Amino acid sequence: MAKAIHSMIRVLDADRSIAFYREAFGLEVAQRVDFEGFSLIYLSNDESGFELELTVNAGATDPYDLGNGYGHLAFSVEDVDAEHARFTAVGLSPRKLVSFDYDGKPFARFFFVADPDGYQIEVLQRGGRFQ
Repeated sequence: MAKAIHSMIRVLDADRSIAFYREAFGLEVAQRVDFEGFSLIYLSNDESGFELELTVNAGATDPYDLGNGYGHLAFSVEDVDAEHARFTAVGLSPRKLVSFDYDGKPFARFFFVADPDGYQIEVLQRGGRFQ
């Protein structure tokens, strides 16, 4: 059986990205591994064993082209309304809260926020399939 362990994104400014993910989702640096030409920074928190791997390529100065294939990362939270208010208060510029119904029943309540490199992140109310 396979187990998902991390997802990787390329970022330009490690400190700026670490600060964003700490403020937004409580992720801390679990490990940083520096190689010649690039660094790998693994972020995690106590909520899950899943990690976000930030790859920082030495000398990169131009924003990465996210293309049309990237979708989003997703985090579940206990109170999406409170998190939306907190994101707004600390200047993270979340988009509006959205609710989806399916077959006449609530399916998802969420908002999106962009990280410093433009990656889209969905923040979902915890419940149902979104644990």
